[in-house]
Amino acid sequence: MALEIRQQLKLTQQLVMTPQLQQAIKLLQLSRTELEIVVRQELEENPILEEGVDTLEEKDDQDVDKETEEAKTESEEVQELKENPEEFNDVDWQTYLEGNHLSGTSSEMYEGDDDRPSYENLLTKKGSLGDHLSWQLNLSRIADDEQLAAAEIIGNIDENGYLQASVEEIASGSGLAMPVVERALSLVQDFDPPGVASRSLQECLLKQVQQLGMEGSLVERILQHHMSELETRKYPAIAKSLEESLDDILGAARIISGLDPRPGRAYSQEDIHYITPDIFVYKIGEEYVVVLNDEGLPNLRINSFYRNALSSGSNVDEKAGEYIQEKLRGAMWLIKSIHQRQRTIYRVTKSIVKFQKEFFEKGIEHLKPLVLRDVAEDIEMHESTVSRVTTNKYVQTPRGLFELKYFFNSGINTTVGASIASESVKSKIKEIVAGENIKKPFSDQKIVDMLRQQGIDIARRTVTKYREMLGIRSSTERKRFF
Repeated sequence: MALEIRQQLKLTQQLVMTPQLQQAIKLLQLSRTELEIVVRQELEENPILEEGVDTLEEKDDQDVDKETEEAKTESEEVQELKENPEEFNDVDWQTYLEGNHLSGTSSEMYEGDDDRPSYENLLTKKGSLGDHLSWQLNLSRIADDEQLAAAEIIGNIDENGYLQASVEEIASGSGLAMPVVERALSLVQDFDPPGVASRSLQECLLKQVQQLGMEGSLVERILQHHMSELETRKYPAIAKSLEESLDDILGAARIISGLDPRPGRAYSQEDIHYITPDIFVYKIGEEYVVVLNDEGLPNLRINSFYRNALSSGSNVDEKAGEYIQEKLRGAMWLIKSIHQRQRTIYRVTKSIVKFQKEFFEKGIEHLKPLVLRDVAEDIEMHESTVSRVTTNKYVQTPRGLFELKYFFNSGINTTVGASIASESVKSKIKEIVAGENIKKPFSDQKIVDMLRQQGIDIARRTVTKYREMLGIRSSTERKRFF
């Protein structure tokens, strides 16, 4: 069979992701903070874009004239003082400054030391655990080689206060002798906070016990020989092994529970991330009203200078005209994409409020099962669009602040044939655990039986999964003797 080359025409249709469409999809799934960053960046890079002035903040002509008159009067007064320096020297500046405080603080503003703000409130940076340990090291009088080893040890301590390198590794990396590193480690472990620079939880707790002056006590013996039984709360086994009464063991366990397993936690450098809601839901009368949160987002508009230059076409170079046209298209598409994003968030939230009205009225127990397809069909959009809109978007409601994805839940069957949202089941599990006897906590099977009494048909493994998702430990770990 002979092979030959032929030309053939074929007409097909396919979806092409243009750069503008990619930008619109990207803006749709950005969080509010990320959107503000993108808009600010576009304002810096695109000269066609400018931030519009809010008309509510514009001053009327009367106020402007008044300010102009006041400025003129002040200018004339300053000119008179310049022409008459003697009058300038006769001014009672002490009285003037007492009645007109300048920005900042001065010693005359406070009558006593109790009225002054503390220096801690004026700090702009929180001290880290490493800074705190280095400060103590600088106050210690030790040899230079031990000082170097201690600094190396401090540099290998994590945010929880534990040493992440062995003595051998520190000695090898610093070129110091093992005895020097061991002495330096012993020094750092005596620093504040108690238990710092430990290599294990057991060593951390033992160091704290030693600093409390409880060497040789029952608490120290339990930590030295019965850590595994202590973790599983097998207090009778500990009492039998140490030949002590159960009450004494429970008293020692109470002291151990008061120790800090993460001594470096107080010096954590984690920043608090505040959430700004993208949309608000207010209850006005018997209706729920959805309002977009536009605060903080710049009001974008096209710069009038470039728009007039492009429309007139005079004195505009060909390349400059092409550049302005390109930037104008980008600016117009950005403005359109942001408006489309806001409209989509509004429509999705309004649909969610319609489906979950009983939740807003009665609480989490009445949260209904809801999937993306339900909202997508209601607002006539694709599921992927709804998924992007509900990612990293938050709504402030009369019930609190929630992520939009919170309202989408799978359904669990009830004994009467209806279904209940998984979040409602999680809430019921949390309530059951909160009301249990700490000495006899409920097992997962017991929780299953109690939920079935409330009409919820659920498997034990599902209860275990939900319990772990809520961060609730097993019944053995939740058990308390005191």
